[in-house]
Amino acid sequence: MRAVNSRTQQIQGAALVGPRTGLRVALLSALIVANLCPADATAATRSKRVAAANAAKENAELAAYGRRDDVLRFADEVAARGVLPLGWVEAQLARARYVPSVAKLIAPPPAGSAKNWAAYRTRFVERERIAAGVAFWRANADAFARAEDTFGVPAAIVAGVIGVETYYGRVMGDFRVIDALATLAFDFPTTRRDRSAFFRDELEQLLLLSHREGLDPVALKGSYAGALGLAQFMPGSINRHAIDFDGDGRVDLASSAADAIGSAANYLANFGWQRGMPTHYSVAVPVEVVDRAVLLAPDILPTFTAAEFAERGAVLDPAGRAHEGAMALVELQNGDAAPSYVAGTRNFYTITRYNWSSYYAMAVIELGEAVARAWREAGAR
Repeated sequence: MRAVNSRTQQIQGAALVGPRTGLRVALLSALIVANLCPADATAATRSKRVAAANAAKENAELAAYGRRDDVLRFADEVAARGVLPLGWVEAQLARARYVPSVAKLIAPPPAGSAKNWAAYRTRFVERERIAAGVAFWRANADAFARAEDTFGVPAAIVAGVIGVETYYGRVMGDFRVIDALATLAFDFPTTRRDRSAFFRDELEQLLLLSHREGLDPVALKGSYAGALGLAQFMPGSINRHAIDFDGDGRVDLASSAADAIGSAANYLANFGWQRGMPTHYSVAVPVEVVDRAVLLAPDILPTFTAAEFAERGAVLDPAGRAHEGAMALVELQNGDAAPSYVAGTRNFYTITRYNWSSYYAMAVIELGEAVARAWREAGAR
């Protein structure tokens, strides 16, 4: 009976792979019945067993993306651009699998979920992550200093990015990136705005990266959205912004902290980071609802001068009043409590090029500041 149970578990595991839930359930029932039949099964039962086995084989093929018409068309399009051989592209895509959990994780939060900056902040700006950041900074102090000198991005900002993204390398993701990207490229969930075109482009970028660097795309692990390494770069960002910052002749964002630090700084510089500019200023919002609405309308896009803030009744701190560039009134909701507000500069906006979220940007800034403060205090002792 132990052997039968073991075989049943194997069948269950095989049958549950793939996106066709109804078919999987039917096949599972048929296969279990077939495998539990005695040796003197009737001809009809043997026939059912063969049919179930054939159906299981067909279902396994459905779970593999390489034989789907839309995937083959995608392979043709990629190869037509003249960089990658068609046979190689098809062979890699044939190894990709649908991952139901990826489709679930990319779905939006439940309707009615209130944003809460205070709660979001506590996830990242907390004692253990700050301590991990100090240890990471200590181990890579030279790379942080060189990156700041080269690109003008403060070490605290880069430390904040890596800390928020991967807890300084503790959480880099364990999904096969080719599976994650294929799932979102060809079976993007209908519960949110379709971004399948973006993920098809990232899948192509993964193939380009793997072919150029001689990597096995199936071996690359990352997040459920397909991001890789300490700084969680999407494949396209690796191809466009990642650099060899440790001088070993190759880019390795997973194992080389220096490459991750230099690449994150280079990424922010390429998206417009201004050397020496603060990320934000304190601000008291206008009393008038209409004035507040006007300032909030552009969201995080810097739009208004300090004078225009004042015209609308917003009171900036002295440094903010002296700021010469455009700013955005950034609102951070706190659940049922009153929102928090800052005046975000161009550099605040640049951080959101990593993740389009004012909450993310503030978490990066405040974690980085906390790590830098703890790093200075540790050095003073």
